[in-house]
Parts: sequence; C-alpha cells; structure tokens
Amino acid sequence: MKIILTGGAGFIGSCLLWKLNKEGYDKILLVDDLKDGSEKEKNIEGKKFTDYLDKSELPKLVDRNKLKDYGLILHMGACSSTTGTDESYYLENNYGYTKKLAEYCLKNGIRFQFASSGATYGDGSKGFSDDDKVTPSLEPLNFYGKSKQLFDIWVLENKLQDKLVGYKFFNVYGPNEYHKKEMRSLICKRFDDVVREKKIKLFKSYNPGYKDGEQRRDFIYIKDALDAVYYFIENPDKAGIYNVGTGKAHTWNELADALFGALNIPINIEYVEMPESLKDKYQYHTEAEIGKLRSAGYKKEFTSLKEAVKDYTTYLKNKSYL
Repeated sequence: MKIILTGGAGFIGSCLLWKLNKEGYDKILLVDDLKDGSEKEKNIEGKKFTDYLDKSELPKLVDRNKLKDYGLILHMGACSSTTGTDESYYLENNYGYTKKLAEYCLKNGIRFQFASSGATYGDGSKGFSDDDKVTPSLEPLNFYGKSKQLFDIWVLENKLQDKLVGYKFFNVYGPNEYHKKEMRSLICKRFDDVVREKKIKLFKSYNPGYKDGEQRRDFIYIKDALDAVYYFIENPDKAGIYNVGTGKAHTWNELADALFGALNIPINIEYVEMPESLKDKYQYHTEAEIGKLRSAGYKKEFTSLKEAVKDYTTYLKNKSYL
C-alpha cells in the first residue's frame, strides 16, 4: 500500500514513519516543511520513504487529482504550538488544509486518518469523553485546540465519523521532539538541567484545589501512541474519533520523581511562577476516557510512567532518535 504521511519529519510523524518502516511499509510520500530551521530533518535520517514533498505542494496535487494511487493518507501535520496568536493561520493551516485532504480522500476512496488533540477539551470542566455527542460542546483554551475542534465538528456534522479515523492525542512525549523548543515535553526540556544542576523547576499552582506540582496530566509515551495508531492502520474496518491517552493521570511531581529515579538522582523540585500569559489558559487536570478505544478492539496495555521515562532517558542521554 502506498501511503502519504504529512508532518512526517515532525515529532509524532517521524516516529510514525519509524513504526511503519519497522512493520514493513516503505512506499511512503513524506510531506512536511523543512525550511523552518528547526532541524527536523534529523528526525528522518536513516528512515525509508520513496519521496519528499513540501507541504505547500500537496494541495496542488490534490487540485490536479494526482494522488489516486495512494491507499492511505496519515495526516499528522499541523501547527502544534498552543501559544500562537494568529488565529487565521491556525484556521488555514490546521483546519482548512485538513478539510481539503479529507474531502479528496472521501471522493476518491482513499482512507484518511488525522491528528486531533486533547487540547480540544479546554479546562476539562466538561470532562474528557470522546463520545460524539459531547464533542461539539467542548471549549478549547487556545487557537490550536480550536482549530482541531473545528475539524472534529466538521466530521460529525457531515456524519463522516464512520469513514475516517481521528486521534485526540493527549500529552505525548518521547524521542524526536528535540526540535519543538517550548512545545517539548517537560522531560525533554528539563533533562539537561536535572543532569547538570540536580534540580527541576515546576510551575506553582494557582488553583486552590491543587498543591504545587500536583496538577495532573495524562502523559502517554510515544511508543504507546504509535501502537494505537498502527492498530487502526491495520484494521481498516474501524473508524471514529478516539482519545489516545493512557486513561490515567499523573502529577508533575510524579513525572519529576520518575525522571530523578531513572537518573539515580535525589528528588529536588523548585516551584516557580507561571507566566501571566498561561495562568488563565492552564489545564490543571487531563485524563483521557479510553472506553471508546477499548470498545474498538484495542487491548494493548500502556507502559507505566516510570518505565516509559526510564526508556526515554536512554535516548535523551545521547539525543538519539527513533
């Protein structure tokens, strides 16, 4: 099967390329933007794909009907920054681009799978259910989440959830995220500090319901996220929009504890002020409901936080890649 993989040099995309290669898929058209100076090209070194295409060129091939030979488009490409302020860019790059690809696939009988996000759940006050009846009521906190939410709603309003597969990724972390700067996971951002200073900095809490460092996230290791995606690649009869998280939230303190433990360094946490720009947009708790994922037949267990962080540190020590 010939596959198009967008965002193929990014974090999740390049790791998905690794997974596909590992499973014997190499007839892959890789789509991304390697002109942004982020060194994403290191993510794809040594991996197998038939060709590379700049993301600006893919819509042109859609317009010229040049993609009919492909059996699957895995759309992992998007602007994933949660702090951007140009709403029109998110609407065009994340929503419009995705819609164009989806419409083409539906018209030409090509399978289409896309990355949504746990950011669509906003502050979590409406829960974390991926039930289609709940999705339209969600209120994301930033333009990134809103752009993902718009496409999810478009799918539902057009009753396409039985024809496409969407992934609401929660807090994914692991190798190949080095280029993401401030959007890297805490483990990646603070690894060198912990090794050098034997200390980690975490944000203070401004919610009386949570002590410092007790804010909670559903952290999912990239290898687990890939296994979930691959399940749907291998089971074309499955469709829908699914949470991709572990179903179990952990505190930032627990994450820090796992990192110190993996490095055999005594726990030393300093709580620091949160930037003003984040205080009213901060998620204090995320935890994916994964009953829908399990009902779709995905049974594999998720790696424990301690084991996943331990595995990740083996990559971080040498800044190695999947």
